[in-house]
Amino acid sequence: ARMRVAVVGAGVSGLTATKCCLDEGLEPTCFEQSQDIGGVWRYTEHIEAGRPSLYPSVISNTSKEMSAFSDFPYPEDFPVFLPNARLLDYLRLYTEHFGLRKHIKFGTTVVSIRKRPDFATTGQWDVVTEADGKQTSHIFDAIMVCSGNFSEPSLPLHSFPGIEKFQGQYFHSRQYKHPDVFQGKRVLVVGMGNSGVDIAVEASRVAKKVTICTSRGAWVFGRVFDHGYPWDMIFNTRFMSLIRNSLPGPLSRALINYRVNQWFSHENYGLKPEQSCQMREPVLNDDLPSYILTGRVTIKPGVKEFKDNSVVLHNCPEEEPVDIVVFCTGYNFSFPFLEETVVKVENKHASLYKYVFPTHLQRPTLAVLGLIKPLGGIMPVTEMQARWVTRVFKGRRANVSSPFLSALFFFSDSLRFGLSFDEVLKVDCLVYMDKLASLIGAKPSVLGLLCRDPRLALTIFFGPCSPYQYRLGGPGRWEGARQAILTQWDRTLKPTKTRVLAGSSSPFPSLLTVLGFLLLLAALFFGF
Repeated sequence: ARMRVAVVGAGVSGLTATKCCLDEGLEPTCFEQSQDIGGVWRYTEHIEAGRPSLYPSVISNTSKEMSAFSDFPYPEDFPVFLPNARLLDYLRLYTEHFGLRKHIKFGTTVVSIRKRPDFATTGQWDVVTEADGKQTSHIFDAIMVCSGNFSEPSLPLHSFPGIEKFQGQYFHSRQYKHPDVFQGKRVLVVGMGNSGVDIAVEASRVAKKVTICTSRGAWVFGRVFDHGYPWDMIFNTRFMSLIRNSLPGPLSRALINYRVNQWFSHENYGLKPEQSCQMREPVLNDDLPSYILTGRVTIKPGVKEFKDNSVVLHNCPEEEPVDIVVFCTGYNFSFPFLEETVVKVENKHASLYKYVFPTHLQRPTLAVLGLIKPLGGIMPVTEMQARWVTRVFKGRRANVSSPFLSALFFFSDSLRFGLSFDEVLKVDCLVYMDKLASLIGAKPSVLGLLCRDPRLALTIFFGPCSPYQYRLGGPGRWEGARQAILTQWDRTLKPTKTRVLAGSSSPFPSLLTVLGFLLLLAALFFGF
């Protein structure tokens, strides 16, 4: 009999989990509480309990080539960074193309997931679901938890003395939909993540005054990077990653420091992160520096206390009058359907091996996907997690005792990973993807390719580390991977190069020649 896998949620992670199960010959059933796919990317005007909530202007932070699933590039006419509706279109195309819909049960909530009495030998789970008020029990061989972490807002009001006296309006960024609530008002945005900056910029077009207060600061990137190329296609390359990870810590930080301050000096704009937060994820916003420069947005230190109609900020003598406060204080993640003992979440940490498997289960038959916050696209990362997890499930079924599986059990609970958005960014996306890829035998070998296919090797090493690289070989190999890699810049330029002048040519072949020469130098230098 085929191994039966329950997938919880039909967002980005749930869809790719379902697809990877099918690829490995497992039998997935995906439970989705709402009536449609898409998770956080499906915009609804009203806010639904237990479901993520978007504002209409949300645009992806990573470019389409860097956030595609590895065997399904975006259509070439899609914009380079995707408004939420286009991203949802892509997820629909993916669902359609791989025939996932028939495996999804909509309007079905997972109520509880419990180990079966014989779990130690079978690794099986009892799952209770609810649809139309009726509960149903199922038995599954394995579980993939893909329920996301944008449903439960974190609003620590106790950290803001005096908020109970405050006469104005306040709400968490999850409640935000349209900027008209800020018309003519004095707005305080608490917190400096992506939502905070987006909301501040939008508010400042209609508000009387907008202040962002942040105790930590943040690096700010624009989506539009060097020479107008997408930031992640320039920043996330194997070459850059090698440099970042080979240099001693202080040198590596100095390099990043230099890089992020090329656009504008963060210190002069009041944004420079304090030392401990220098490696936190950057904020992506193309407007913020110009809005600060034109006085539409002001950056101030963190909140000390609230008064009736104003706020007192640290190191600021005078009070700041305020009408509306938006708390952009992130989210908690929780798994109400699991027992506490399965995934222990304490102060926004969970003990998960490689951010995926709970460290203390006797059998690795439950995995949590997409909890990680990589500096880069979440889609390729959760897909890689799903490819690894489904192989682990299958391996256990075939009683293959592989060395890394036994290693799972030596990982004690002391191994704690920072998994919260607000914690230090712990994971270099590329290094993490390579680790998982090498576990399933899908990691591309630049050196091996250098002899067989030098053009591809150079593109992989110096070009963007796009997801297609992980489909060149190994299980789940995709015939189109090489072509997808060599045409990634064509798909990037297609939607913007819409007024082509006669006789203009592409700079890329000459660029490749230069890169080839550089690679030879690098090869000599690093003595590969």
